[in-house]
Amino acid sequence: MKQIIYVIAVLLLISACSTVPITGRRQLDLVPASQVISLSFDSYQQVLKDNKLSTDAKQTAMVKNVGVRIQKAVEEYMAQNNLSSRLDGFQWEFNLIESTAVNAFCMPGGKVAFYTAIMPICKDETGIAVVMGHEVAHAIANHGGERMSQGLIQQMGGSALSAALKNKPQATQDLALSAYGAGSNLFGILPYSRLQESEADKLGLIFMAMAGFDPREAPNFWVRMSSGKTQSTPEFLSTHPADETRIKGLNDYMTVALKYYKPK
Repeated sequence: MKQIIYVIAVLLLISACSTVPITGRRQLDLVPASQVISLSFDSYQQVLKDNKLSTDAKQTAMVKNVGVRIQKAVEEYMAQNNLSSRLDGFQWEFNLIESTAVNAFCMPGGKVAFYTAIMPICKDETGIAVVMGHEVAHAIANHGGERMSQGLIQQMGGSALSAALKNKPQATQDLALSAYGAGSNLFGILPYSRLQESEADKLGLIFMAMAGFDPREAPNFWVRMSSGKTQSTPEFLSTHPADETRIKGLNDYMTVALKYYKPK
């Protein structure tokens, strides 16, 4: 009986896999995208409620302008590759929040927030595009749903997971919330794995290139970010790959990214 349950669990996990756009990596996808997006929208509204939007009109306009261009690039890429359905439920939004935290994030469903402390490191719209492309890539690659799925497996195991998947809506939502954490542990702030970070770097390069921003500026942004480190590591870098590793990975992928570059 245990062997049968194990086989069923394995088959469920195999059938519950999806493919990450561009990289082609297979990933776990146990939680419906609509559910992940709904939860993320609630979290995003809480972020806006708990924080103050920037009153700097120029910087806010830069974030929104870059955001719209990245959004259009993503939509174009997905349409070209018959993946537009992956954007179902997205409601794009781009905001600049007053904060001393060096951070930015994109929640599932296209809800983006930049913190004002990261703007001097971005310097200009191209720098913003480096960060924007990377953070949006996390949402496009469904890294949030993947982390949620991994949390479900860790909590439940084979037979219990099989039962939960048969009764998805409320049971899975409660388990997902527990796996993800509530309160201050928000979708866009929880750490990604090193693999997901590197994957977002690659997707981000392509998205910024298609949006008309020179991807060759991406390594320069990370050099600036690295040089600005203090004894207290910025939240934005807390789980990211080592600077040298990241910069090398970006340069190694640059030939591919430049094929998508459309100067504007």
